Amino acid sequence: MEAVKLDRRFGREAFGNDPANYHRGRPPYPQATWTALRERAGLKAGIDILEIGAGSGLATRTLLGHRPRRLVAVEPDGRFADYLRASIDDSRLDIVTAPLETADLEPATFDLVAAATAFHWLDPINSLKKIHDLLRPGGAIALWWNVFGDAGRPDAFHDETLHLFANSPSSPSSGDAERLPHGLDAEARVGELAATGFTADAPQFLLWTLTLDPPAVCRLYATFSNVTALPPVERGALLDALEDIAASRFGGHVERNMTTAIYTARRHS
Repeated sequence: MEAVKLDRRFGREAFGNDPANYHRGRPPYPQATWTALRERAGLKAGIDILEIGAGSGLATRTLLGHRPRRLVAVEPDGRFADYLRASIDDSRLDIVTAPLETADLEPATFDLVAAATAFHWLDPINSLKKIHDLLRPGGAIALWWNVFGDAGRPDAFHDETLHLFANSPSSPSSGDAERLPHGLDAEARVGELAATGFTADAPQFLLWTLTLDPPAVCRLYATFSNVTALPPVERGALLDALEDIAASRFGGHVERNMTTAIYTARRHS
């Protein structure tokens, strides 16, 4: 039986039930991510940034650390938006509680539009057209994802636990036997940018390893959309099973292969 695919609209409410756990459970982005944005997308002090799908602020804090003139964070989930307001005290941060599609933003007012592990929840062509209008001439877009997995390296914990997800829905970010994970499908992502008036750089893929103990496994997987979509009893049983496998079969030391995929492009002047 084919897995049920989650609707893109689910992403607007899939993750905000426990923002603090999301923030603690999700891994940070490698330092090379920020080097790429500085070198390829004009990330620097004094610019105006729009961040799409800010979530718990995993990327927001580092973007603010580059001292922009302002950062407008668009976040559709009010629980995340409240968490951002409570946890980040910075006068340069303006939080808009709305999806990008309906957010009231003035055209040609941003130098950089950024989205960290979020853009797969949006209609790409319509969203990129709006972003194009929001950017100043010569402005840049940066889309990046922390992808859990790498087909070129063995992933024992993934293989050992795959059966637990047989009845779980499928996220728009995930791949299968016939399609690449959203963030790794370079041909599609670059094609979308080209079709909407952007000149794209060559994508960059960073390979690294995430190390987790059993409680960290539980925290991380509790943030996955295909887990949050399950009824509470099923969700709890799945997380317990994952934590037990991490402890009993992996000696409390789990390694997950990670790929950070980075796409940068410039708006045609």
